[in-house]
This record gives sequence, structure tokens and C-alpha cells, in this order.
Amino acid sequence: MPPSRPGRPVRAARTTTAVALLLATAVACGDTGALRGAGATPTATSPAKLWPNLSPASSPAYDFDEADTETVKGITVPGDDIRKVDPIAVVRAEIAANPSDYAGSKAPYRGTAERIGDCETGGGRGACPVLKPYYRDLTGDGRDDLTLGFRLLPTKMTAVRVYTVEKHRLVRVMANDDAVSGVELAGRSVIIRSPSELAGYEYRVQWTWDADQKAMLLTHDEFLRTGSRKHGVRRATPAPPGSPTSPTSPSATP
Repeated sequence: MPPSRPGRPVRAARTTTAVALLLATAVACGDTGALRGAGATPTATSPAKLWPNLSPASSPAYDFDEADTETVKGITVPGDDIRKVDPIAVVRAEIAANPSDYAGSKAPYRGTAERIGDCETGGGRGACPVLKPYYRDLTGDGRDDLTLGFRLLPTKMTAVRVYTVEKHRLVRVMANDDAVSGVELAGRSVIIRSPSELAGYEYRVQWTWDADQKAMLLTHDEFLRTGSRKHGVRRATPAPPGSPTSPTSPSATP
């Protein structure tokens, strides 16, 4: 809980005075209603710092791919208009750049490479693993960016990617692979909801554009109660700490 702040007794005294004035006004106006107390106010407790002599860590224990960006090879951006880039070609480029993930009978996502041939321009149809693309300005430069998703077959995971245009090149500024139950766009953020093995709970991660790093950074990751799911599903991949605040649905369309 937040630490107590100076001036709190003064604020409480003002509140008491205001309540007394309201009560007097109500009585003077002939109001027969009565004010009801809300009960005792919990006492604010300052956070307790543990192990003050513990040496602080100098490097992270796990790599969560912070500020991980990559120029997509073989993809051109006509007129720097990202809407003119074929999403299917973007996924094909990722498959070609990561053969250990997609090529061969033992590759974990071999099904995606096998089914990419079923895709037509644009994606989001039939057996094509590439989902409908969405366009919105996530970087704040006044131009649309591309949010792209595709199934990582034969697993039940989904890849979520964000691309922008820098110096006439297509650059991937966010990559997230997980079991996904929902994706939302809010301001400069991408919010991804994932199922939990614990019924009635879900994971929510939020990636937010950082102008200094020129990348989407993982800013929140929380485990939240939903109360709506009867059966949980084991999370596909571990995730770092935090979560979204008040998400809104993506309004942009391809």
C-alpha cells in the first residue's frame, strides 16, 4: 500500500467539516434522510524494504528480447506506404529467415510453412495461417503501422508482430509468440490476452512503443482474474512482469 503522506490529517479534517455542513444543510432543508458511515478507514502502511544488505543484480537473469527490432529482408515498401506491403510476403520472409523454426519435418512450426501456400493476397481467409492484418499508427509518426498475426502450426500458438517503416525499409518492432485468446490495440500499445491453466484467470501482456528505443517494449505483464473461464489452458511460454490498464478494441481495418 502507498505510504502515508504529510497533510493527510488536514485533508481528513476538511472532509469531516464538509460532512457536518452537508448534514446541517440537509436538516435545514427538511430532508428526512440520514448519512451512513462507511466504516473505519484502514491505516496506511509504508512498504517494508527487505534484505537491505542484499547486493543488487547487475544484469537480468532472463532475456525477454527488450528493444528487439529487425529489418525484414526482401520486402520493399512502395512510397513508404505500409498498406501496399503484402502481409503474406512478410510471413514468407520470416519463414525464409528462420528455417530451424519452419523448415523440415522436425521444425516446431512446420505446419505454418506447409499451409502458407493456401494464402491469397491479404490473408485472413480459408486455411491460410495468416490472420487479417490491422493498420494503426502505433509509433506516433502520423503513418499507419502494421499489426500482423499468424498461426504457429501445428501448435495452438499465435505469432503477433508489429511492423513500421524506417528509411524506406520494413522493420519489425515487436514479436510475441504465445497461446492467444485476444489481441487489442490501445493508444501506442498492443495488449495480448492468453489463457491460464487456472480457471477464471488469464495472462495479459502489454507492449508499448518507446520512442527512445524505437521499438515496442514489454511494459506490463499481469495474471488477472476474469471469472468467466470454466476450463484453463496451460500457458505456452513464460512471460516477464506487468499488464494493460484500460484496453480498447482496434478500430483500424485493412
